[in-house]
Amino acid sequence: MTRESLTGWGRTQPSVADVLEVTDSTDTAAAVAGAGPRGVLARGLGRSYGDAAQNGGGLVVRLQGLAGDVVIDALRAEATVPAGLSIDHLLRVIVPRGFFVPVTPGTRFVTIGGAIASDIHGKNHHADGSFGNHVTALDLLLADGSVLAIGPHNNPELFWTTVGGMGLTGVVLSATIRLIPIESSRMSVDTDRLPDLESLLAAMTDGDDNYRYSVGWVDLLAKGKHLGRSVLTRGDHAPAAQLAQREDALAYGPRQLVTVPSFAPPSGVLSHPAVAVFNELWYRKAPKHRVQELQSIATFFHPLDGVGAWNRLYGARGMVQYQFVVPMNRDDVLRRAVELLSAARVACFLAIIKRFGPGNPAPLSFPIPGWTLTLDASSAASGLPELFSALDTLVLDAGGRHYFAKDAHIGPEAVRRGYPRLAEWQTTRNAIDPQRKWQSDLARRLALLSEGPLDGLLGEGD
Repeated sequence: MTRESLTGWGRTQPSVADVLEVTDSTDTAAAVAGAGPRGVLARGLGRSYGDAAQNGGGLVVRLQGLAGDVVIDALRAEATVPAGLSIDHLLRVIVPRGFFVPVTPGTRFVTIGGAIASDIHGKNHHADGSFGNHVTALDLLLADGSVLAIGPHNNPELFWTTVGGMGLTGVVLSATIRLIPIESSRMSVDTDRLPDLESLLAAMTDGDDNYRYSVGWVDLLAKGKHLGRSVLTRGDHAPAAQLAQREDALAYGPRQLVTVPSFAPPSGVLSHPAVAVFNELWYRKAPKHRVQELQSIATFFHPLDGVGAWNRLYGARGMVQYQFVVPMNRDDVLRRAVELLSAARVACFLAIIKRFGPGNPAPLSFPIPGWTLTLDASSAASGLPELFSALDTLVLDAGGRHYFAKDAHIGPEAVRRGYPRLAEWQTTRNAIDPQRKWQSDLARRLALLSEGPLDGLLGEGD
């Protein structure tokens, strides 16, 4: 066991905890039994942006996962996977066998347990939903040391409380997930350069249902008639027939091309002028319209994974990501949010719009049918708290919500407005952990474990 200062990928809000590497359910149960009053939390690869995978003053366990422990059922197109295994390692096992994960976020360096806890979504939510939709069973270590096998049809209430539950119901030890059969490790991609936000939303509304994957990059520094100018990228897994005859159809071996050094400038390199230049070049280099371009899985899904430690580009004070969703009929809120961000001139080179389909039964799952916008910014940017507060009002008044895995900003009241089923989640969670063994910095900041009125409870556990 070591004492470590932990942060999320945004490198903000550090806290110190005892960290223990565990290899099996016995070790994990023993660690949980010995946890002190600040409780225990499982942590994957630390790719949530805020404080979701931290437990200051308590215990954090890291569960190991080996690629050799993956069991593939090719006939059922399923895999049983250790929860500590990353999507990166899983892809290296399943892609050469002709399968792909059902959902992947913008990085492959997340664990299967983390994918379930955050109920991750990707470019295919409008078609396939979020990660929890594809989990058929999982083994959950409870606070009392017992292990339950649960699934959508086996103790469904606890299962859906665990999906999106941010690790606060127990430790996922393994999971069986459905896979997508593929003929190749290439993507067939259509790209469109669009002059404004209206054109992007119209194109996605009219055409997304023809594609499995869709995402729009937005230039948040553009103004006037170019407000929300975008690059829309859509596609699907390429059939083997689209590849050159001698090409190894299922070859897969993504590589890291470069690493950002730790001695990057303290203030970072993503200044407003630098991001303005990047955005201009990124927009101009995109074709006005191109169809069926072959891209690798890494290029299409995980382009930033080719740059090691890219979060260092934001400097010592780190970065924040802000992601919200609003209902489909409130695209006016999306437009107003883009206007506010453009007027504030916050330097964002990662600004993404996606279209969500129906949500799932998990009370704390983020996606609802609608539009989601994700953006990044240096935590040192001037006026950021005020800007985010203005966006909060827009989002919550429209019936929207924020994503816990990206959050480092909102407070308890925003959760209660955005997640009206919180009390339902708390009831199920507290029934299996009445002593509140499972804790986290995020849970304390957002008073997720506090039932009833918030008065007098917001500092509980601190």
